[in-house]
Amino acid sequence: MSHLKTIFITGVSSGFGRALAQVALASGYRVIGTVRNASAKTTFEALHAENAFACELDITDFSAIDAVIADVESRIGPIDVLVNNAGYGHEGVMEESSLDELRRQFDVNVFGAVAMIKAVLPFMRQRRRGHIINITSMGGFITLPGISYYCGSKFALEGISETLSQELAPFNIAVTAVAPGSFRTDWAGRSMVRSARSITDYDALFDPIRQAREEKSGKQLGDPVKAAQVILALMENPSPPAHLLLGSDALHLVRQKLTALNQQIDAWEDVSRSTDG
Repeated sequence: MSHLKTIFITGVSSGFGRALAQVALASGYRVIGTVRNASAKTTFEALHAENAFACELDITDFSAIDAVIADVESRIGPIDVLVNNAGYGHEGVMEESSLDELRRQFDVNVFGAVAMIKAVLPFMRQRRRGHIINITSMGGFITLPGISYYCGSKFALEGISETLSQELAPFNIAVTAVAPGSFRTDWAGRSMVRSARSITDYDALFDPIRQAREEKSGKQLGDPVKAAQVILALMENPSPPAHLLLGSDALHLVRQKLTALNQQIDAWEDVSRSTDG
């Protein structure tokens, strides 16, 4: 490393955020992480006497974010890398899922991430350096019945990330959307919000999917520590990609989706061209 990088990670109490923080601290990075309460703050800062810092912050408290970032910049030091990791999965048939659940999903997975970026960007832009890493999902490329709100939020974050990478390139600020497949985190366990079932018409389609997801939780192929190591290497790469898939399942399913999409585009090409004046 050319210098001791300071990484700001949202959601370091579990999952990818905790794994990344631990690997980064062990590698000599300075890590600031967001937590939800004083107990979690104490636990996180105990990971390293000098380089672990925790901020009590709910990323949906949008009015509080600017002050937290300004305090970190002045008290701890310049933020070199922002990792928008905080997020959760919502599972439910769309017809059965409330609009309030949709708003909450987007508040956390999209609006919270964007609010963090907007708070950090003025500092990075002034320094003409930085890296923003948004943890999205293979669900930002592919879809499955029962996670429409989640996929919608990750599709949105993928689109925002790709556009932002173009806007910030002149300022030497990289943006990478990291899209994991199935990993051994708590995403499909206690962290997932599940809408109650109410319409029997969907039972045959959705019940086996929900059961399979619950049974697979904790047994996924992906290793969060290996993912953390890859993300650290990404931070040190002088030319990081705008998109990075993690996991062989993500590779297979996204490639499958792209192949099917290309076939559909080809099949309807004449219709698409027919609207030209």
